[in-house]
Amino acid sequence: MTPSTNEAVSTISEPARDIQVIRKADVVVVGGGPAGVAAAVAAARNGADTVLVERYGHLGGMATGGLVILIPHMSAGTEVMEIQGACSEMIDRLNVLGAAHHPKKEHVGLSDEAIVRKYKRYFDFTVEGRVRMSVYTDPEMLKCILNDMVEEAGVKLYLHSWGVRAVKEGEAVHGVIFESKSGRQAILGRLTIDSTGDGDMIESAGAEFDGAIDPKLRSSNLALVFRVGNVDAEKFNEFKENEEAKWNELIQEIQKLKGYHVCLPTSREDVRWFNNWIPNVHPLNVEDLTWVEVNVRKRMLVTHDLFKKNVPGFKDSFILDTASQLGTRGSRRMIGEHILTYDELRSGKIHDDTIAVIPPLKHNVSDEWPNGYIPYRSLVPVKMEDFLVAGRCFSSDTVANDLLNLIPFCVAMGQAAGTAAAIALDEGVKPREVKYSVLKKRLVDQGAYLP
Repeated sequence: MTPSTNEAVSTISEPARDIQVIRKADVVVVGGGPAGVAAAVAAARNGADTVLVERYGHLGGMATGGLVILIPHMSAGTEVMEIQGACSEMIDRLNVLGAAHHPKKEHVGLSDEAIVRKYKRYFDFTVEGRVRMSVYTDPEMLKCILNDMVEEAGVKLYLHSWGVRAVKEGEAVHGVIFESKSGRQAILGRLTIDSTGDGDMIESAGAEFDGAIDPKLRSSNLALVFRVGNVDAEKFNEFKENEEAKWNELIQEIQKLKGYHVCLPTSREDVRWFNNWIPNVHPLNVEDLTWVEVNVRKRMLVTHDLFKKNVPGFKDSFILDTASQLGTRGSRRMIGEHILTYDELRSGKIHDDTIAVIPPLKHNVSDEWPNGYIPYRSLVPVKMEDFLVAGRCFSSDTVANDLLNLIPFCVAMGQAAGTAAAIALDEGVKPREVKYSVLKKRLVDQGAYLP
């Protein structure tokens, strides 16, 4: 590299180089989070030779490395499970390992007072006096079962591989360039799916996107969550339920110290999970990301010290771990053939190409929400060919995205994108030309719940 001779221009010139193509495939999925795993597995199960590229040393993204261990909103409070398919398969596999905690399936939708009281201690297990399906997972076991699903489907997996650029020719995407300990290499694909969350491939692919972030929304905040072990859950729950005034005083004290009071259950009774919301930082700014990593850990120590000294059940506790993956909730959103809006969600508009049904996003009895519906067109870019997205970079306005960037909905989008990719290749058409009737049948055959 040669520095510029013009000192006023702080750039360097990087020489051109040939990039080795190490593999060719039908489908290349970039990003191995919940959406990416679902996309890769679905594409492979539907007959496509599939490669999955993931920057960390594990699969699962925010659901594992990010320690976002709650898979919420899988049902609306009735006996109907709106979120099924790949997401249900993941939970069923966790259940075999004793690595998931959720309401019994036969209890979902019940309003029996004793049963509802039993589940109220768990955030999002009840709504409007009824039992709803939400799941607390063991993130380490989830890494294992996602590995199993990918291997069993025949997906070629590259971990420790950061997708850095889309391979583009004209108005089509033909794979990805990635960096790893093996250097800078390329994988070519007939169709590429961006499931990086932040839409890392969107910009270099030439797809239009919206990067606006509303500072008033949850998705504008970053997070670095942590877990505390050896907690006496019974003492803690009794304290919160019976000494509400004292608990509220402690919350105020924690907030003054810039600590975190959102203390949630996990799949283990003796482990608690602390979530946080860090405003005024940007998920695509490396200095902001660094600041969060350093400063949240300082605040974590303050939080844990206060809990140990003042909160029943925490006297003998210890910090178990912090997330190895920073929590980002919103950034780039591709401009697709359809931009899903908050108004459409709020009105319950059913799209002709619905690929996921979203249970009403309500926590209180006063909230009146219908089901929401995500259209396939929101995964398809306006002009780029041989390219799809899955997960929170899907085409949506800021408020709709803020509501729908949760794990189960990302899994549903991933399953739809992977399935559509395989269909497009089978039939020799572009992803935007896939017939919805064919896609719907394939998704239903895979256990998805659709209108």
